[in-house]
Amino acid sequence: MMVQSAGAKRIAILHYSAPPLIGGVESTMGDHARLLAARGYSVRLVAGRGGPAPAGCEMRLVPLAGSRHRRVESVQGELARGQVTAAFHALVADLRRELAAALEGCDVCLAHNMATLNKNLALTTALHDLAAGSGPRLVAWCHDFAWTDPLYRPALHEGWPWDLLRTAWPGVSYVVVSRDRQGELAGLLGVPAEAISVITPGIDPAAFLGLGRRVAGWMDQLGLKGARPLMLLPARVTRRKNIELAVRITAALAGRGLSPKLVVMGPLGPHNPANAAYLTELKALAAELGAAQSVVFLQEHGHVSDAARRDLYLTADLLLFPSLREGFGIPVLEAGAARLPVFCSDIPPFRESAGDSAHYFGLDEEPGAIAGRITAFLAGDDASRLRQRVLSEYSWPRIVESKIVPLIEGRQPEADQAQGAFGPRCRKGR
Repeated sequence: MMVQSAGAKRIAILHYSAPPLIGGVESTMGDHARLLAARGYSVRLVAGRGGPAPAGCEMRLVPLAGSRHRRVESVQGELARGQVTAAFHALVADLRRELAAALEGCDVCLAHNMATLNKNLALTTALHDLAAGSGPRLVAWCHDFAWTDPLYRPALHEGWPWDLLRTAWPGVSYVVVSRDRQGELAGLLGVPAEAISVITPGIDPAAFLGLGRRVAGWMDQLGLKGARPLMLLPARVTRRKNIELAVRITAALAGRGLSPKLVVMGPLGPHNPANAAYLTELKALAAELGAAQSVVFLQEHGHVSDAARRDLYLTADLLLFPSLREGFGIPVLEAGAARLPVFCSDIPPFRESAGDSAHYFGLDEEPGAIAGRITAFLAGDDASRLRQRVLSEYSWPRIVESKIVPLIEGRQPEADQAQGAFGPRCRKGR
């Protein structure tokens, strides 16, 4: 369990339900909780139902905060008919008291959908009242909007409390999950679009791919996460593997403005003592070409098990296999099984195994020309371009560091012009 860093803010994450209950919002709040806790924040999930909390987090269940509690369902039915009854006011009072207790001691509350969705309008009202008082700083994280959704619109009526769902709450920071939602919410609330932060959901690539601890560690320690492209050379360090050509191709890619990493996966060839001298030559060549940081010899960082080998294939952008001679070339088969593009020397064994499904280059071809073909392929391949887009823009670690942490700390999120919180002069949308 992560110990809270001295001075770290205490975060509450609020929704009708919490993980492990299944849903897009629940999944997002679970990821937020896990990643913020890993950064030393004290994280408390507050929900009507769900739990247990992710490791390192706390769970506070407030049954009345759910959408399925019998009192909530009864009041929601009255509201759908346009009736604001004594039962509604009593529910708001109970929720205000219970919510204040659940949020006690927290500095910031990330409230998902409360400010724009009518799943529990008494909870929305209680939260609005607390936001106007001395409760934690409120961030309204808005995924869905009742007033603009045909599914929810028939249950809404003019006036209070329904207007809370289309009114900018003073002092509250608003967040949406896409640029499309930013424009929609700005129109609904009657505020400038730039006053609303856009923080998308994401994925944790290592967790999604099920990477083992060793490769996940290498991704961080060796700078493989930022590689564009990440290239595998699954061979022992021996001269017939022609690794020097791969080093030159890597340097040429860097010269084109890319951030390549060449990962030589095998150890020294065991049968020739001259292979140690070959490794020294390869390192000297990489240094001479300015590519020392772009070439990784994994034999210097630990054993590559079968599981680690598979994980590396899952994370790479392509196989680079420039061998002078091969009896067969099993890595070509492994790359095919992993749907990994293959760039390899044009020798008969590779033609036999890969047929027309690999990208071949001549052994006398200039490294710069090969680098150009790799660059053109990556730029034109939809799967490669989407992969790079996801890794660069939609990975949870990056989103948390560049967007969520600044928001929590009261700073401007990266590449976001949002003002952060609405003041009392904001207009109400219709």
